[in-house]
Amino acid sequence: MRMIVCIALAMALVRVAAAEPDEPYSQADLTQLPIEELMNIKVSTASKFPQKTTEAPSSVSIITAADIKTYGYRTLADMVRSVRGMSVTYDRNYDYLGTRGLGRTGDYNSRMLLLVDGYRINDPIYDTAPIGTEFPVDVDLIERVEIVRGPGSSIYGSNAVLGVINVITKLGKNFNGTEASGELASFGTDKERLSYGHQYENGAGLLLSASRYRSAGQDQYYPEFNAINNGIAHNLDSDHYGNYFGKLNVAGFTLTGGYSKRDKAVPTASFGTLFNDPNFSVSDGSSFMNLDYYGEMSQHWDASAHLFQGRYFYDGIYPYAGAPVTLNRDQANGAWWGTEVKLVGHLEKHKVVTGVEYQNNYRQDQSNFNVVPYALLLDDRRNSKREGVYAQDEITLGNGLLLNAGLRYDQYSSAGSATNPRLGLIWNPVDATAFKLLYGTAFRAPNVYELYYASPGTQKANPDLKPEKITSYEFVVEHQPWRNLRITADAYANTTSDNINQVIDPADNLLVFRNSGQVNARGVEFEAERLWDNGAQLRTSYAWQISRDVSSGVELINSPRNLAKLNASLPVLGNALRTGLELQYTDKRKTLTGASAAGHLLTNVTVLSEKIAKGMELSASIYNLFDKHYADPGAPEHIQDLILQDGRSYRLKLNYRF
Repeated sequence: MRMIVCIALAMALVRVAAAEPDEPYSQADLTQLPIEELMNIKVSTASKFPQKTTEAPSSVSIITAADIKTYGYRTLADMVRSVRGMSVTYDRNYDYLGTRGLGRTGDYNSRMLLLVDGYRINDPIYDTAPIGTEFPVDVDLIERVEIVRGPGSSIYGSNAVLGVINVITKLGKNFNGTEASGELASFGTDKERLSYGHQYENGAGLLLSASRYRSAGQDQYYPEFNAINNGIAHNLDSDHYGNYFGKLNVAGFTLTGGYSKRDKAVPTASFGTLFNDPNFSVSDGSSFMNLDYYGEMSQHWDASAHLFQGRYFYDGIYPYAGAPVTLNRDQANGAWWGTEVKLVGHLEKHKVVTGVEYQNNYRQDQSNFNVVPYALLLDDRRNSKREGVYAQDEITLGNGLLLNAGLRYDQYSSAGSATNPRLGLIWNPVDATAFKLLYGTAFRAPNVYELYYASPGTQKANPDLKPEKITSYEFVVEHQPWRNLRITADAYANTTSDNINQVIDPADNLLVFRNSGQVNARGVEFEAERLWDNGAQLRTSYAWQISRDVSSGVELINSPRNLAKLNASLPVLGNALRTGLELQYTDKRKTLTGASAAGHLLTNVTVLSEKIAKGMELSASIYNLFDKHYADPGAPEHIQDLILQDGRSYRLKLNYRF
């Protein structure tokens, strides 16, 4: 309600607002850019100011709005799955991101920082980076996604251990009217969206959107439960969500707000629950509001600030054996507010960014209780604060040589202090070539779930956890031999220490989070991207990676050694149609029992027509075209060592703008 009221009040300013200045994020229609601009899109996430990818002190990938249409991406998980060096695991409840050989089970994507227009999405209970259907923004509202690899704590603080994902949303001017969208898909799935966007004559813009998704899911078979209903979980894979999003930009100010809620039935009987019980379900959701300001202080200095507020909730119902069945309810509620102020200086030989950030997590509550008869098992109420100050300088040394140096100091009331540097030496001997030598550290403070959650018979707390840390070295080569061809190669060596991992304590058979030694991750990645004047595109990548526990020398679970990706799109019938083809190979992965999830090759195909009629777009997608049977490793809370994934599925989508 507060989001709606604030948007309504802000709309009253539209009529009297002055024209807005240039914005920190480019909002050009990426489907209409010429080849030269598509190959040189500026990114803002790596350094908190716009820069060419060849000058960024990181290895960066970009997914555009055109990519989302062309390849039929349904979720953020679909997008990152297509990116080099990344993999996704699904346990029929949440999607989990693996990056450069690190994809530990029991991790709610807390080692990746997720942003929406620069606003931190990771919640203050589990530090979750939601990338599945629980992500709060409809994919059709995304202008582009910037994926920055490597430690980012030098400017972002905690969670930016393996990288930063920044989802940049569209403005009202990207719509300039009303758009309705409808989808029908396999497994009894439908989705609807209604969006309105407009840019007014004075330069102000407004975007409002609402989405609804329903999926009945499939019956799931688990041989581990053959004694119960022949191992079939019936009607327990449904997934429903609704989300709302609003964005208003007026004279240098941008007000963004959103609300989302997801309800998911869980078929796996995880955490020791009863199999094939229809009561097992989880609900989670979030709301956020972010007010941004961007403006020029002088010829050389820009200022920006944002004030934000957010809420998060989780509500799970877990059925356990009893007479009658015992329903256990697990809940979490988080609420926070904060602010950040940043200055960016464009000086003769320096690009300087400096800022301060504050966040007050005034509610970090966790509870667990049996419903009937009522029995309170956990009532943990916390609050915490974090402050950070950072500075970075991009120094031009001459002859195409840049030195990027950054440092951030963080103070957490729950985890003490941390200081994290970043150094990058970037050499551009010619405009088409860049060599990058990068060093950085990052940290992740333990969250309240890992520290204090306890449930009798299932999980115990560990308030003595320490922050986990990473030290990273990377060498990157980016070369553009022709205007329409770009080649990237990088090699990295990461060492993580005091890793926070969920394990089963053999002394009492309870789940617990513990700091567990060091992990060395080494790898190389290659990528080539080619564009043609007729609109055809090709991107292919290969990643080799290996991650080992230092003390035992054992490879990590859920860590594929080889990943290979291919994305190709081609206009046909005189640009009347566009076809998109994806090939994704994931090597075998070790499971918790020491067995292996077999390697697999997935093929996805999308056919898109943007010219079927005026204002109308129609697309048809087939996912897992050859109906490949494959499985992902289970986590400690699962009896299943392997969790079977979806076979062939279909989607038909219609967009109409009027």
